[in-house]
Amino acid sequence: MPVHNWTRVDAGLFHAFHHRWIDSITDALNGGVLPDDHYALPVQRIGGPIPDVLTLRRGAAPGSSSISSGGVAVADAPVRTAVVKKRDPELYAEKKSVIAVRHRHGEIVAVIEIVSPGNKAAKNEFRRFIEKSDDLLAAGVHLLVIDLFPPTPRDPNGIHAALWDDDYQYPKDKPLTVASYDAEDKTAYVEPLAVGDLLPDMPVFLRAEHYVPVPLEATYATAWQMFPNALKGLLQ
Repeated sequence: MPVHNWTRVDAGLFHAFHHRWIDSITDALNGGVLPDDHYALPVQRIGGPIPDVLTLRRGAAPGSSSISSGGVAVADAPVRTAVVKKRDPELYAEKKSVIAVRHRHGEIVAVIEIVSPGNKAAKNEFRRFIEKSDDLLAAGVHLLVIDLFPPTPRDPNGIHAALWDDDYQYPKDKPLTVASYDAEDKTAYVEPLAVGDLLPDMPVFLRAEHYVPVPLEATYATAWQMFPNALKGLLQ
């Protein structure tokens, strides 16, 4: 299922699709992608950005290790994206805040964020999105960002440049972005996309250098199948 041109419809229609996609991703993660001691829940707010899917780790029993054995090791199965870049530790340290993010159902280990038009519609909203995303990364929460909208005056070099790497220049023929951030290893994995491309499976990290692959293409297709036919026609 190729990525559609969501700029052709109003933000409300993307919002409706976006919620179906959230449910599809959550079902896939809980249906066998995540290790047994992890689970995903859709939420609205956690004191960070407005995340769409949270990957949570259940609280460890007293005296047990807080490190899960689940996930794929980067050393065993390297992530293949167009861009892989480590952040300078000193630069990273300068961005750290004192915010620690927790959730009553367990420790948050990762957030999957589907960027909406509203996140980039105004300067204040975009700044809030970037600052709170950075707070999550600084607190050691891994992040997967999916941005199916082209750059705006708020992010002229793309969402990854605004969030992580000021020097990044997206390929002009691929203005959309999916990017995964290993908050502990301080490494970004970035795949630029264009309308009509197939979405790649992307890693979401559970701990440093250990991830599970998120089936973006399959979940996007599932959400699209459930989308009303009358609305599909606006994008085809």
